[in-house]
Amino acid sequence: MFFVLSKILDFVLSPMLWFIGLLLLAFVLRRTKWGARLLLSAMGLALLLTNNALVNEALLAWELPPRSLAQLGHRDAGVLLTGITSVTKSPHDRVYVNQGADRLLHTLWLYRAGRIRKIIVSGGSGAIGTVVARSEARELSILLRLAGVPTQDILLETQSRNTHENARNTKALLAQHPEINSLVLITSAFHERRAMGCFQQVGLQPVAFPASYYSTDRRPTLTYWLVPSDDAPRLWSILIHEMVGYGVYRLLGYV
Repeated sequence: MFFVLSKILDFVLSPMLWFIGLLLLAFVLRRTKWGARLLLSAMGLALLLTNNALVNEALLAWELPPRSLAQLGHRDAGVLLTGITSVTKSPHDRVYVNQGADRLLHTLWLYRAGRIRKIIVSGGSGAIGTVVARSEARELSILLRLAGVPTQDILLETQSRNTHENARNTKALLAQHPEINSLVLITSAFHERRAMGCFQQVGLQPVAFPASYYSTDRRPTLTYWLVPSDDAPRLWSILIHEMVGYGVYRLLGYV
């Protein structure tokens, strides 16, 4: 039930849905004093949602900062969280990777640089009511093997459907591998805060290694602050969803 409700929440939290709702209400109430107020509110929301600088500043505040290889040191294993493949896309003779692929690339970088000895890929499928050909963890393991990572250095956890289950199921997997004592947690920077909280809550103490940043470096230019962006509403949606998700996880005791 929690899994289904989280997917419904994704839709409800969409800022563009709020914008469209305000426009519809303004049209319905156009002959009342509320019509003009609602229309002004919709225009104000549109200006906020399309301002690239505002959403970038919010992302810079929320995303965990990058960690250098020198700061990381050497760890027994890296935990790569899934959520970056499209398991419902046909044909299934290949792997479809979407935005967030830096999670995979940076994990491979850490492995090739000798910073981690094993790679744990954690994730089942986030699809509702759909039978998938492979779990997301198996999808990423295919790419890791194609990149030359030996099978014996890849451990799979294929049942998780959310971050809480990632942490719980990874801990259960580690109980079968007592040789692994230190971890790096690799996920998207906007998601790293919640992921770290979940892993710490189940008793694991990984080092954070954020990847796949949505934020960019701040620029002291007028175009940075004033030019609207058609991608900004999507970024607001991602950030709001993650912040609300973090709050819900805190209420449930997952972080």
